[in-house]
Amino acid sequence: MPELPEVETMRRGIAAAAGSMILQARLIPGPQKPIRVWPNIARLRRRCVRQRIEAVTRFGKRVVLELANKHRLVFEPRMTGLILVAHPPSETHLRFELQLEGGEFPRIQYWDQRGLGSVSCYSPEEFAEHLGPRQLGPDALQLSSDELQSRLGASRRPIKVALLDQRAVAGIGNLYASEILHVARIAPQQPCCTLTKRQWQRLHEAKEAVLNEAILYEGSTLSDGTYRNALNKAGGYQNHHRVYARAGQPCPACHRSSVVRIVQAQRSTFYCPRCQKPPRG
Repeated sequence: MPELPEVETMRRGIAAAAGSMILQARLIPGPQKPIRVWPNIARLRRRCVRQRIEAVTRFGKRVVLELANKHRLVFEPRMTGLILVAHPPSETHLRFELQLEGGEFPRIQYWDQRGLGSVSCYSPEEFAEHLGPRQLGPDALQLSSDELQSRLGASRRPIKVALLDQRAVAGIGNLYASEILHVARIAPQQPCCTLTKRQWQRLHEAKEAVLNEAILYEGSTLSDGTYRNALNKAGGYQNHHRVYARAGQPCPACHRSSVVRIVQAQRSTFYCPRCQKPPRG
């Protein structure tokens, strides 16, 4: 968390910054552990200050500001990062700020409670090295059913674990993997190599439906309340979760079984054992 829907919501929230000029980039001092900034702040300033923001894009779970000099300023929120144009949840965990002119927003701020996220400014060559095809797979919303099967279909890993592999498919995390598999009626334990053509089609359809619905509701704000959109407002998709964090509650699809929690690759997985029966053998 945040995953593709939350990061896409952040991107849309600051999209109007396109056309603005960056006047200043600064780290905000505080008592907390500093976030990772690359290169160092002096070099980062030289790369981005006095540059116009040409576009605001998303790359997997990262928001990317494309600059006039072809450099890219990349925000990676990881666990608790937020990209804001409104007042932050608290001043304590403000980490980084861009001061802007010539656009809708006077500033973009990066807030991170746990400090696990990062801000990087890459040249085109560095971007290809750090976030190119060898490091990050295609965006989850850009993959067809055949492409999804091609990238994952030979793996012996459980499908839930494989969906979390960002080198194969970028953007899906723990929450949405459980939700997608429930909609697709596929057991999270089923090895990728045993999925049928029809199951891959259902998985693709569920991926599109769940991710786009979550974007419509501006992502999921969980019980810790950490995730917020660019205006510091909570998302709404948590009110539409089918299985995530609903262990012991009735399955909303069949109403005849309860949601079960298991652990896969040190992560919680939620599913309905009746709707998502593993294949025999």
